[in-house]
Amino acid sequence: MQQEAARRSNRDRTEATRADLIAAARKLFTEKSYTETGTPEIVAAAGVTRGALYYHFADKQALFAAVVEQEATAVAEEIERASLPSLDARDALIAGSDAYLTAMRAPGRTRLLLLDGPAVLGRAAMDAIDNRHGNRSLREGLVAAMRAQTMTRLPAEALTALLASAFDRAALAIEAGASAQDYRAVLMALIDGLFPHPAPRPARTR
Repeated sequence: MQQEAARRSNRDRTEATRADLIAAARKLFTEKSYTETGTPEIVAAAGVTRGALYYHFADKQALFAAVVEQEATAVAEEIERASLPSLDARDALIAGSDAYLTAMRAPGRTRLLLLDGPAVLGRAAMDAIDNRHGNRSLREGLVAAMRAQTMTRLPAEALTALLASAFDRAALAIEAGASAQDYRAVLMALIDGLFPHPAPRPARTR
């Protein structure tokens, strides 16, 4: 029992140290940028040793990747919470889109995920992270709508990539001060365009 409790205690301390490093790094990366942040600042802010940093992460880039992964996970969780099973396919996509735009307003998130992320990790690595999180949720929603035959059938991968790019561009523009209402209106029009309007019913004859 004592050995098990000790292992659990060590595991808890290890997880807490990792979480402290990620939290400290996120704060510094968003305040100063990845390039301008040094590992001595990170370990000082986290209250750990330099050895602890390199025990958990190979280097600063690996720590940055962990920060980005955590942010992408948080965005995906917001999308999934908004896309309730009770909603039809179109409404679920709209709810998920609104949740994405709201989630991306978290301070520093657009910089981490849309600017520094691709620059530091490379486009391929960022695509892999996106496909594990937000893009996965979007693709699942699109595929569900196509399977329900309520949405125009299109290649799922290409449609996911193009819609995700539109959402990302909107998030960047809103972050820079553009009208959130205008960008949302255009995104909603893009989604509506995927759903064929029902054919008009013939007029009743008396």
